[in-house]
Amino acid sequence: MVLSPDLAAWLRLSLTSGLGGESFRKLLSAFGGPEQVLGASRSALTRVVNGKLADAILDGEMHGDPAAVETWLTDATNHVVTLADAEYPQALLLTPDPPPLIYVKGRLDLLNNAAIAIVGSRNATAQGKLTAESFATALSNAGLSVISGLALGIDAAAHRGGLAGLSSTIAIVGTGLDKVYPARNRDLAHAIAEKGALVSEFALGTPPLAANFPRRNRLISGMTRGCLVVEAAMSSGSLITARIANELGKDVFAIPGSIHSTLSKGCHVLIKQGAKLVDDASDILSELRLPVPAGVASGADAGTSTHPLLAHMAYDPCDIDTLAGRAGLPVHEISAALVQLELGGAVASLPGGLWQRII
Repeated sequence: MVLSPDLAAWLRLSLTSGLGGESFRKLLSAFGGPEQVLGASRSALTRVVNGKLADAILDGEMHGDPAAVETWLTDATNHVVTLADAEYPQALLLTPDPPPLIYVKGRLDLLNNAAIAIVGSRNATAQGKLTAESFATALSNAGLSVISGLALGIDAAAHRGGLAGLSSTIAIVGTGLDKVYPARNRDLAHAIAEKGALVSEFALGTPPLAANFPRRNRLISGMTRGCLVVEAAMSSGSLITARIANELGKDVFAIPGSIHSTLSKGCHVLIKQGAKLVDDASDILSELRLPVPAGVASGADAGTSTHPLLAHMAYDPCDIDTLAGRAGLPVHEISAALVQLELGGAVASLPGGLWQRII
């Protein structure tokens, strides 16, 4: 694929060493477009940016290779979308720091579909992942594309749920789109590329640098109508996403959990700060003033089981000895019952010999 002069100019300017989004937008405002910026004199450029940046622009100092992008674009599913394109997510234009261009792999039509962010802990419980996936499917079927960050745990579950629904999912990542991070989500990333969209503001070849992920979070918040936090410890990056969403005037939702669970602490703090407590997908749709389709799953319960042992299991993790004491049964019978329930998807085994009810 041969790049148009316009797109080549966008790429060259975006890849200029040291040029951030704010300076890029100032240059566009001053000169009208990337081609005009690249054709400007040093004296004209230094009226907008400092001399070092002006020299980098004029000398073509870049941190990426436009030729690599040109090759990448030979795949029809790959796209570069600039601020000047109709496909650019219009919601991002209302945020303080919209990226001048984004790389997209997959469906461009999803970029401007109504969307909901679903985020949470990487070290999620089985119950948390099931809840995230169930909520995501319900909300996707109700017309909201599900946006998350392709991390392990809640993010991955949200993407799977979004893929299962009608409105699919968008993964906003903190690397170049020629890399998948974490590697364990490679198959999921491929599925999203086929049926949804992968989005990044970072140049091809960009590795998973720690500083990139908070920047990614602002796009997750910016492209959505609201943000749902499923499980989050007090140190969770999901709270950053929720905070940014709140600052942008978006609705923030949180699912409560046990007062004894560290993964519920972040959600409880959000609720105390004004996030809307939800236990059903229809709660979110109603708050967003969207129609609630008949049969929308609650998201809170993934199924039913009448096994008597479940009556002695709360949703907090517990060990076999505790269950045996509650049920008044010998340990070997409890162990056998738990295996049956795990095979049926009603409970999950956790590290440390603990078990948790998930339906």
